Amino acid sequence: MAADPAPHGKAATLARRRRLLSSSCRLFFPEDPIKIVRGQGQYMYDEQGAEYIDCINNVAHVGHCHPLVVQAAHEQNQVLNTNSRYLHDNILDFAQKLSETLPEELCVFYFLNSGAYHGHLSSLIDISPYKFRDLDGQKEWVHVAPLPDTYRGLYREDHPNPAEAYASEVKRVVSSAQEQGRQIAAFFAESLPSVGGQIIPPAGYFPEVAEHIRKAGGVFVADEIQVGFGRVGKHFWAFQLQGEDFVPDIVTMGKSIGNGHPVACVATTQAVARAFEATGVEYFNTFGGSPVSCAVGLAVLDVLEKEQLQAHAACVGSFLMELLRQQKAKHPIIGDIRGVGLFIGVDLIKDEATRMPATEEADYLVSRLKENYILLSTDGPGRNVLKFKPPMCFSLDNVQHVVAKLDAILTGKRKARCPADHVPRTQPSSYNGLVYSGEGGGTAELGILWTVQEARSSSGEGVLLAQVTSISVCAGEASQALGRWELSHPTPKGYACKALGRGGPLNRQSPLS
Repeated sequence: MAADPAPHGKAATLARRRRLLSSSCRLFFPEDPIKIVRGQGQYMYDEQGAEYIDCINNVAHVGHCHPLVVQAAHEQNQVLNTNSRYLHDNILDFAQKLSETLPEELCVFYFLNSGAYHGHLSSLIDISPYKFRDLDGQKEWVHVAPLPDTYRGLYREDHPNPAEAYASEVKRVVSSAQEQGRQIAAFFAESLPSVGGQIIPPAGYFPEVAEHIRKAGGVFVADEIQVGFGRVGKHFWAFQLQGEDFVPDIVTMGKSIGNGHPVACVATTQAVARAFEATGVEYFNTFGGSPVSCAVGLAVLDVLEKEQLQAHAACVGSFLMELLRQQKAKHPIIGDIRGVGLFIGVDLIKDEATRMPATEEADYLVSRLKENYILLSTDGPGRNVLKFKPPMCFSLDNVQHVVAKLDAILTGKRKARCPADHVPRTQPSSYNGLVYSGEGGGTAELGILWTVQEARSSSGEGVLLAQVTSISVCAGEASQALGRWELSHPTPKGYACKALGRGGPLNRQSPLS
């Protein structure tokens, strides 16, 4: 039976996905996924034409569907696409251009067709703590050093020398392994840990770690897959934040290297390459280093240079950090702002003293931002760190718009808490706030003005009877919302509620401005 060539609606697409793909292939926003049909620059568009600002897609490094990158792939596809066992200039031109961005010691290149430690092989799962901790656990030959997190780690911002302290922890791990008769092969680290919560290791940490690792016979592997290619602004590679003299033994690249095309690369030294060659094992990757992949990679490097996107990341990232710091001063839920260039984390906390991760609140914020057509996500062990890793063309106007929406949501959430927390029982007052209906699985939210009639305690939880007196939506929807509502326990989305009198279930999905 022939497939229907007509476009499928969102509901039909979701049903087909559930039927044809494994549930382990997860979606963003699983409760209300977005159907994206087009991208351009720092924007993505759904099937209805709604425009979303993309704050998280570091794969589309120079912007979704950049015309020069698309053109390079198309033109080379029309001529030749084959493997690297034939002589071809594209792979050599690409290697040469990459070498010009790196320390001269990193001069040998291996090309692959994908590059990310997402753990689809047991060997990669075994060196990925966030994976193996949910599976078979840590292997005896794997040793995990403490994350160099100066906000909630072992050594914090008040420590006189956190770089040395964290490096000493690596030395301790090495010594412990050696006492068990183990040898050290390699130290793997993201130059800026992303899954760990947008961590900025203290300057000087990598050089000291490399000294301990090399003394034990190992090599230092810097993973630049998330943060390379000018994202940090000050430098082309994030490991260069650790000092001009620091040179890893191996650098891994992926994701942004191809702007969405499956390209990856490993750069290393002559010494490491010769050691591998001495094994007699051939390296070959069917798609790695193909003429099309290398044409795409060259185009990405050309766009970065011509559009001065590294300097742009430094400028826009500094502006974003400044506006976010202003939000931190205003909203106690923001515990820490950390980042460099267009790699920034906003650490949300429940309490300043304990720095307990505000996981539910972070999820709420991401959901509300999506309703405001802004795509953001969370990371970190507590899933409480808002991560900014947008395409490098992210603009100053985008920064102002996103931070304004973030501020409005956080301010509205605080106001929504006011009635339950602060209203005297004998003094009716008016408040702007949020009401949402959990009936039928809905997550509708409305900016309303309610008048508190009575506050009482039920099962230890504050309950409010509220008269909805006005509502900022169109008349057709207002008629369903006016009336008496019972506002019970606070939730991440506002107050759970049920209708009394004229009020009815609310099913609005789009945000109010």
